[in-house]
Amino acid sequence: MLSFGAEAANGPPSLRARLARHVLLPLALTWSLGAIVVTLVGYHFAAQAFDEALLDDAYTVAAHVHHDGQQFTLDLSPREIRTLLFDPNESMYFTVRGPDDRVVAGEAELPAARIREGSVHEFDELSFKGQHVRSVSLRRDKAMPFVVVMAQTTTGRTRLLWQLLVLSTLVQIGLLLVLAWWLDRSIERDLRPLTELQQVVSQRDSNDLAQLPAALTDGATTRDVQHLGTAVNALLSRLQESLTAQREFAGTVAHELRTPLAGIRAQATYALAQDDAALWRHELQGIVQAELRASRLVDQLLALARADEGRAGLNIQAIALDELVREVMLRLMPRADALGVDLGAEGLEPPVVIRGDLALVEGILTNLLDNALRYGGGGSSDTAPRVTVSIRLAGGAPMLCVIDNGPGLGAVDARQLTRRWAQGVRGQAVGQGAGLGLAIVVRYVDLLGAELTLDPATDGTGLCACVRFQAADRNPDSDFGGHSV
Repeated sequence: MLSFGAEAANGPPSLRARLARHVLLPLALTWSLGAIVVTLVGYHFAAQAFDEALLDDAYTVAAHVHHDGQQFTLDLSPREIRTLLFDPNESMYFTVRGPDDRVVAGEAELPAARIREGSVHEFDELSFKGQHVRSVSLRRDKAMPFVVVMAQTTTGRTRLLWQLLVLSTLVQIGLLLVLAWWLDRSIERDLRPLTELQQVVSQRDSNDLAQLPAALTDGATTRDVQHLGTAVNALLSRLQESLTAQREFAGTVAHELRTPLAGIRAQATYALAQDDAALWRHELQGIVQAELRASRLVDQLLALARADEGRAGLNIQAIALDELVREVMLRLMPRADALGVDLGAEGLEPPVVIRGDLALVEGILTNLLDNALRYGGGGSSDTAPRVTVSIRLAGGAPMLCVIDNGPGLGAVDARQLTRRWAQGVRGQAVGQGAGLGLAIVVRYVDLLGAELTLDPATDGTGLCACVRFQAADRNPDSDFGGHSV
């Protein structure tokens, strides 16, 4: 018995049963209609053969009708008539009628059909002696016209029709059963990799994110199953990367927060052991600074974790870059004044619109400015610290540059500073930060499809960090997301 027809009492049908049903039902309907058409066509030609034989008999009888000038006679003996009308399966009748419809020979009750003008014979269906008969009326136009009528019962024709129907149906059913068996085996074979994939995935431990066996992907029998295996492998790879990033983030947070928290605890313990109010104030100021460093580290770690989540949460829109630069600079101006840094801007006059995620673009600018303010002090004692934000156009693409007059890269490779936890000589000397700022910028730039370059400043002193964005093609007023131009 074929198994694809059996389905669970509850729940949707299996893919195997659905595929078989979608193939076999239309095929069975098509074949059934084809069998009916073939049967009717075959019966039509068989009926034509019966009619031709009946017409031949009428011509035979007509050939033996003679007219002697006064009356018609049939030149056939009774034995010859019985031989002519003999049929082992049907009953045969005939009549010969003269021009006045007088019966010359045969069955007087057998009527002649009305023969159309221009035709010599006409077939008809009628009831004769309680039987359904098929008749043909043949008109012969000699010296005196006469009509020969031959009639035959239709038992053989009906039997032939039913034989054609039964034989055709049996053949079609047999072919359908063979085809159904073949389809069942073929569908089962083609879906076996899908079943094996389901079993492999269902038996996996929640921590097992290894790639699926090559036999389920590269060795799949169909391209669709192969693509499904490849997609599952890609999902497992993304999950593995996400899980690794989460583990690294958790380990990094635990490791990096241990030092500032331990410092805060040590300062608080030391202050509690003293009675000097001035010392308390000094230690409290140190605790505040340590807390600020810890808070900034937490913010950077969260930003890095957000960047590691990938492109799923991006909200790409048109951004007025000149307006965003003004807002960020106004927010950081008090800090620059407190540090004695001359913070300025260039190229903000013409409106510049880019495509990107607002939070990521703001994060790029904030981190670059934070690095410049923190580490980009004057390269020499007689040079005042200066940081400039510039918007330029390079080959039609907008560029956002942050330029300082600090010590620059020196002998340090720019790629080294973009790694996590990497700090240059200036950063190590200042003793602030954790080496995550440029790593965050690099990740944000990658997510936006932009390009970051770190080069010496044009005057040979300091660092010029530039990010080349994709230009926007439409008016930012429509989808700027809060920053109006």
